[in-house]
Amino acid sequence: MTQLDERDTTDATAEAISAASRGAAAYRADPYPVYARLRESAPVCPLSPPHGVDTYLITRYDDAKTALTDPRISKDMYAAIDAYHTIFGDSSVALDDNMLFSDPPKHTRLRRIVNSAFTPRRIESLRPRIQEITDELLDRCSTDAPVDLLTSFAFPLPLIVICELIGIPEEERSDVQKWCAVVARTGFSKEDKEKLAVAEGALRDYFVDLIARKRREATDDLLGALIRTQDEQGAMNDGELLSTLWVLLFAGHKTTAYLIGNAVFNLLTHRDQLREVLADPELLPNAIEEVIRYEGSVENATFRHALEDLTIRDTVIPKGTLVQIAVASANRDPEKFEAPDTFDVKRQGLQSAHLGFGSGPHYCLGAPLARMEMRIALTTLFEKFPDIDLVAPAHEAEWLKVPFPAFRGLEKLPVVLDPSRLLDR
Repeated sequence: MTQLDERDTTDATAEAISAASRGAAAYRADPYPVYARLRESAPVCPLSPPHGVDTYLITRYDDAKTALTDPRISKDMYAAIDAYHTIFGDSSVALDDNMLFSDPPKHTRLRRIVNSAFTPRRIESLRPRIQEITDELLDRCSTDAPVDLLTSFAFPLPLIVICELIGIPEEERSDVQKWCAVVARTGFSKEDKEKLAVAEGALRDYFVDLIARKRREATDDLLGALIRTQDEQGAMNDGELLSTLWVLLFAGHKTTAYLIGNAVFNLLTHRDQLREVLADPELLPNAIEEVIRYEGSVENATFRHALEDLTIRDTVIPKGTLVQIAVASANRDPEKFEAPDTFDVKRQGLQSAHLGFGSGPHYCLGAPLARMEMRIALTTLFEKFPDIDLVAPAHEAEWLKVPFPAFRGLEKLPVVLDPSRLLDR
């Protein structure tokens, strides 16, 4: 390599690091070129994010998978409370006392309790109701004009399902969804943190009241089961119960909603792949796994921090710094996946390979429910509307712009469900 080539490579890498640090618009619209550059030239690199806390970004598959299970990289943000307050402010603490933000043995205890209520039998029993909700939502969608499939279908479906599973009354769900939306889209400015504090305060107050009502009148839903477990065994305190309720609600619908949107978008922009799935419905489960790999809804794993100085690929990550694991980058690593930037519904060995649901002890508890919802949603959508099409070209798609890319998803998904209806007008 010539000196000019080396300088060009160095400049390109510096630009990629800067884009990832700032949440640059081009990077948020299409992060994959940035991740490709970082995997090649700076697979473990320091960032200077807007929240002001020193952070290291991991982009290669092998490193990411190892980091997701490395006991030296902690999920317990209470052990890094100063950094936590700097990033999120003070309002998030009460909602984050759950298994997602804890290490063993606390994580093991909380996960076991939730597992005892969030059983495969309970999840499977939801199948007829998920189908019913799917049919109802699609029947309400207009075929005489374009519709935003995110607001009309992709978000309501998992939100209704998780609310019914938990036991949130129908008339209270719109407020819950409104507060969750604020949390999901909040940045790091003072104004954003103030909005976050209001939304999280409202959620906290709501959950306190809901738990009190469920205690007064026993129910057969998931929250009722968790309350009975708490009262009988004393294994989860009130703060942990409230925070567990929050993480089940939030993670239980946001990630699946964006996944449904990403799946529809990518199948419609890869018509040859969609035709294969329509011709052979048995391909759909594998197509779903490919969506999760190719354009999953979790771009970066939730924050971790180094418990000690540790070295990954000759880069020292100092004790106390944040560790950001780019799941979206790992799932496009050519060292793990052949032709990773190609969307291929016939790709083999996906479910045990991609990191879209994490890895190790923190593997997503709701993965079976998300897969079920996606399969029912996509099967029904394409059966009812086989000619569905995007309103605008793919390159005009609007992706989430939040500076810290926790989610990878669309701002909106305008589609025409039945183009023939519009042509006839």
